[in-house]
Amino acid sequence: MKILLVNPPRFHELVGKNPSVIEHNRGYNPPLGILSLAACVDQLCNGEHEVQALDCQPKQWSYDQLDEFFRDNAFDVVGVTAMTFTLIDVIKTTKIIKKWRPNCKVILGGAHVHIFPEETICLDSVDYLVQGEGERGFLQLLEALQGRRAFAEVDGLVYQENGGVINNGIAPKIENLDEAPYPDRRFLPVHHYNSLLGRSSTVTTMFTSRGCPYKCTFCDRPMSPTISGFRWRSAKNVVDEMEECVALGINEILIYDDTFSVRKDRVYEICEEILARNVRVTWDVRAHVNTVDLPLLKMMKRAGCDRIHYGVESGNDRMMKLIKKNTTVRRVKDTFHETRSAGIEALAYFIIGQQTETLSDIHESMQLARDLNPDYAHFTIFCPYPATEIYNEGLSRGVIKEDVWRNFALNPKPGFELPVWEEIFTRDELYELVVKCYKTFYSRPGYMLSRLSRIRSFSEFKRKAKAGISVLRMNPKEVSKLDLSKSTRICN
Repeated sequence: MKILLVNPPRFHELVGKNPSVIEHNRGYNPPLGILSLAACVDQLCNGEHEVQALDCQPKQWSYDQLDEFFRDNAFDVVGVTAMTFTLIDVIKTTKIIKKWRPNCKVILGGAHVHIFPEETICLDSVDYLVQGEGERGFLQLLEALQGRRAFAEVDGLVYQENGGVINNGIAPKIENLDEAPYPDRRFLPVHHYNSLLGRSSTVTTMFTSRGCPYKCTFCDRPMSPTISGFRWRSAKNVVDEMEECVALGINEILIYDDTFSVRKDRVYEICEEILARNVRVTWDVRAHVNTVDLPLLKMMKRAGCDRIHYGVESGNDRMMKLIKKNTTVRRVKDTFHETRSAGIEALAYFIIGQQTETLSDIHESMQLARDLNPDYAHFTIFCPYPATEIYNEGLSRGVIKEDVWRNFALNPKPGFELPVWEEIFTRDELYELVVKCYKTFYSRPGYMLSRLSRIRSFSEFKRKAKAGISVLRMNPKEVSKLDLSKSTRICN
């Protein structure tokens, strides 16, 4: 069969709640999900299928271009990444596919489909969903489409039959991640991908583990059957992928694990493997402040770790306890000090407007950001996401008046506004506060001078100078109008 795997455009991405500086300058990450599936088909199907990948986002393919593409190219199967934030674009893409290729089987996978399976399978132009980790389920579905397996035996499959919805349940998690082929980046041009924070003009992302052991109320990880818990790849397997990236001309990697440093012994093993092979690569990670110490940080620095992203979230212990962050302000300060001592850059994430959070609490977060003095700070207005503890609490308490996410999943139309927690502050007040947070942190003369002194290339200077100017021009009205629902934010 001829197979295409698509990352759809994001022209209709849900209107977000953060300043446009991140959205307009954040760059593009490679779609690792479809690259992983492409590798599975290519390596595990004995040449039975011809597989291609298409990422519409870096070159901002228009729908006219997409229409022309499917007019001129026929496929038996098209798999589409479905995220809640780009659902409108997903549906527009599937309708174009069916317009030109009505017999093509359209398959959706991604986070949205296992949260809202029945709502999604009933949308126009969708034939099948694969819930959960798709590597096995997708290959099994290809067998079913060839008549070699019953559809009822396909892991994670959702489909319609005789007027009803058949849901085979969430696909079992892959326990030994070394068994799964890692993403084959050769299916897409590697130079299309970069990052606002990157040193290089080409940056890739990478996963070395799946799942997270923490229980933050604002995150869907603890409640998700597909990503709860923690599983990891071996150090050898991880560094094999790093070497492949270097061979493709990629020397900078953002490791996208929810929490990279859950197991310190594994981090040491990865660092030792990088050093033993003399792999010349710089890498960023996301980590919880409880999971690192100075000796480990020094080892990570030796092995090429350039930056760590920490989820701080709040500036006081009461809020940290309420959101189940499982740490303290004191620990946060110690970890940032140790990270700086090891010579590693730090990025601090903060969330404002959480449940019960007062103006005084937000001021404490702003003060903590200045006290920590990280290399970068990212402030987000709290949005209660579907399938999280706090979203369910908001519905039960009436703070969220209706199940807005399910309503959107049933009828994805432009104009949907992401929910915020309007118990103490109004939406407009939160817009003003997030702008104040950014300006208070980034407009300090000492900060700007220190950042300029660390820039290593002209391309890095252009990206960051443009972002800096955007921060200075920021105003509350633009927060409400511009896209940033799909931020780089991950619970850690």
